[in-house]
Amino acid sequence: MNMNGFLSRTGKLKQSESRAAHPFAVIVGKEMSDHIRSWRFIIMLLLMALTCFGSLYTSLSNFGSVAKTGDPDGAFFFLKLFTSSDGTLPSFMVFISFLGPLLGISLGFDAINTEHNRGTLSRVLAQPIHRDYLMNAKFVAALLVIGFLFLALGLLVVGFGLVIIGIPPSAGEFMRILFFLLVAICYVAFWLNLSMLFSVLFRQPATSALACIAVWLFFTVFYSMIVNLIARAMMPPETVGVQSMLGYRHFILNLLRVAPSHLFNDAGTTLLIPSVRSLGPLSMEQVQGAIPSPLPLGQSLLIVWPQLTGLIAATVGCFGLSYYIFMRKEIRSR
Repeated sequence: MNMNGFLSRTGKLKQSESRAAHPFAVIVGKEMSDHIRSWRFIIMLLLMALTCFGSLYTSLSNFGSVAKTGDPDGAFFFLKLFTSSDGTLPSFMVFISFLGPLLGISLGFDAINTEHNRGTLSRVLAQPIHRDYLMNAKFVAALLVIGFLFLALGLLVVGFGLVIIGIPPSAGEFMRILFFLLVAICYVAFWLNLSMLFSVLFRQPATSALACIAVWLFFTVFYSMIVNLIARAMMPPETVGVQSMLGYRHFILNLLRVAPSHLFNDAGTTLLIPSVRSLGPLSMEQVQGAIPSPLPLGQSLLIVWPQLTGLIAATVGCFGLSYYIFMRKEIRSR
């Protein structure tokens, strides 16, 4: 009996140990709970929800004029909900391009330095928890929150459009919307990783927040002005050949594509407007014989693949740099 009781207690201990959550999952759950309960996330959620419903109202009020005869995209009613506007408010895609970086910055600018200043970072790392668990968990938790938020907003737009329009979306429309939401998540993930990089570099959260906002303002406002100045200074004469002019146009477009917002706008426009066949200048040989008809989803994905790859590469680069600095950073208890 004693041996049986010992074996039963041993089995229960093994079951309890197997049921114990992994430290990485515990940190992810804790970080997600902190994000959802924070006032800044609630404020950003309300702001994005209001802009989402505002853009939906403007697109529905302008629905009769955008779904006109002769428009190659006139049959894609649900895609119009994300791109059309009557001029009073921007479209849903424009709002995501503007407010998405603010959401990513708000979730990551104090991910590391706040815990360092409070003295909780050394206490957490003093436990049997690997240092990389903490960095990875903070990124995964914020990315899951962003993913759930964008998925909910996208489905809300589709749901309200279905109730008001009364026509269900086709499989192609629904897949295009899902891929657009995936591109939006990658776009916001870049700003999240950039803010986490500044959180590792700077000790004060205010400094990291200002640095992130400065980078966002540079790419949103000033970068296009700088590219326009370069384009005006390098503009070739009118007597130049067609190939030289096409090379000049491609060079300016490549400069613009350094900005993450330009990559997102190119990818979102191609996915939500199926009639877009190219994101750069075309020669007369390429235009000749082309039929103005919407592209299938596979062809649109081939067009936006460089943009999506660029966003993912920038995101991975920022995360890798912040990961490297954090792993080599000296952390002392206060």
